[in-house]
Amino acid sequence: MESIDLRGVPETMLQTLYARAAHSKRPDHKFYDAKAIEIVEQLDYDFSKAGKDKAMSAGVIARTILLDQMVRQFVDENPNGTVVNIACGLDTRFYRVDNGSIRWYNLDLPETIAVRRRFLTETGRVSMIAKSAMDETWADDIDTTESKTLIVMEGLVMYLTEADVKQILSIIDRRFQSAKVIMETMNPWIIKHMKEKSIEATRAKFTWGIQSGKELKNLAPGLIWVRDVSLVEGMKVIYPVYRLLGKIPTVRNISNKLVILKK
Repeated sequence: MESIDLRGVPETMLQTLYARAAHSKRPDHKFYDAKAIEIVEQLDYDFSKAGKDKAMSAGVIARTILLDQMVRQFVDENPNGTVVNIACGLDTRFYRVDNGSIRWYNLDLPETIAVRRRFLTETGRVSMIAKSAMDETWADDIDTTESKTLIVMEGLVMYLTEADVKQILSIIDRRFQSAKVIMETMNPWIIKHMKEKSIEATRAKFTWGIQSGKELKNLAPGLIWVRDVSLVEGMKVIYPVYRLLGKIPTVRNISNKLVILKK
């Protein structure tokens, strides 16, 4: 068994990993994450809070369903494309969508990548970049000369400041001639009023949010807002009652969104 000593935002990757593994073990699972199950079974870690945190788990499952669909669509349309996974943590999406030819970069802080290397050996078409997303030099490690690029930011910006988010988006704007961006965002009301117990236990704090991706125009004028996709769309797959709840504007508005931008 492997023990891990993480605190704050990096520790949250263990909660989301557990949520994916637990869902995959259900007979009615909507996706199957064999790698997540494999890693969880190797960890000497108390997942009891994650196991009881239904709000966190539902959100992780909903966004995984949607992001798997979106990334798989990009891969189908761009079989030789490049995917940059910012704040990858212990994400294992590559293993669910790989077509045998895409190029994939997993980017995260050095201490997080050190943990990732203990469980995932990634070489060849899959690379790890041990840098902060606010460090512009990570873009030097991405080869996009002959392929379309998709940049994914899942479960990241709600822990940052507006200045941090602006820095990441400006790097994308300056360093990529053409790219599609999918970024998960949180509503400011949720940040102020809702708590996820397993996330709180890591001492990580939600700090930044927006109501719509349209607001990013002031932070990243070089990126064009395409649309917002509410996580309600993923919740519909898990809980049929959301087919009704999702029609309520308030429910759709306060849910996390996957903001799609393009450069």
